[in-house]
Amino acid sequence: MKDGEHKRKMTFAKDAKEFWRRFKKNRGGVFGLYLLIFITAIAIFAPLIAPYDPFALVADAFVPPNTKFPMGTDHIGRDIYSDVIWGTRVSIIVGFLSALTAASIGIILGPVSGYFGGHLDDVIMRVTEFFQVLPRLLLALVIVALMGGSMWNVILVIGLLSWPTTARILRAQFFTLKQRAFVEAAKSIGLGTAGIIFLEILPNAISPVIIQISLEAANAILLESMLSFLGLGDPGQMSWGYMLNSAQRYLRISWWMAAFPGLAILLTVMASNLVGDGLNDALNPRLKER
Repeated sequence: MKDGEHKRKMTFAKDAKEFWRRFKKNRGGVFGLYLLIFITAIAIFAPLIAPYDPFALVADAFVPPNTKFPMGTDHIGRDIYSDVIWGTRVSIIVGFLSALTAASIGIILGPVSGYFGGHLDDVIMRVTEFFQVLPRLLLALVIVALMGGSMWNVILVIGLLSWPTTARILRAQFFTLKQRAFVEAAKSIGLGTAGIIFLEILPNAISPVIIQISLEAANAILLESMLSFLGLGDPGQMSWGYMLNSAQRYLRISWWMAAFPGLAILLTVMASNLVGDGLNDALNPRLKER
């Protein structure tokens, strides 16, 4: 028993080492990973890093960037540096929890559709296509307006609107993999349908989903920022979209109000997309020989 566990650990360590070897060949992916780790660390330690509370009035309005306020102050005297740091929390939480919500739904519906096929596949694909043709931002605006703009409602809405791509990816994977010899072997030893789907086929089909999660996280951050910009974010949480909403009326006299939260959105979305590109290179079987 101990020998088998030791072999599994050795295999995992070998696979992890090989994954990192391929991943680090993509310099953009490595840069994006380090940047994303840095941004996530800021989100985690925001109460320790930010000099002020996010809604505290700490100085005069429209103070330009200086040594005391590195990013200046906004139209009512809040420290933009502190607000950008606190806004990191909202973007990271919304981005990745929304992506995980979407992935969870896709991981259930996609494999079921691809494995069973037939009428069940037709029904699931019609529902998937329905969600894909809907204008995501418009529908999110309507639902959040009806449900309320709390952060958890935003996460739920974005997740519910973002699962179709993951489902379609897994459906295509299952159509191919369910014909493989290892599936027939699992059936021959009496493994049940759920076991075949989630223990045998899914681990072999999950690589594209990992890539998709990083891309959906970037999309979720953008969508949350748009909702907050339009006034439908969580009023109790400081977010970059909320900051941009406040800045739009003062662009001519206070450029820093929009520049720093906008730069934060740009860097976070870019980092997530770069990581997705690196994951694609590392997990793509066609590139393993490089």
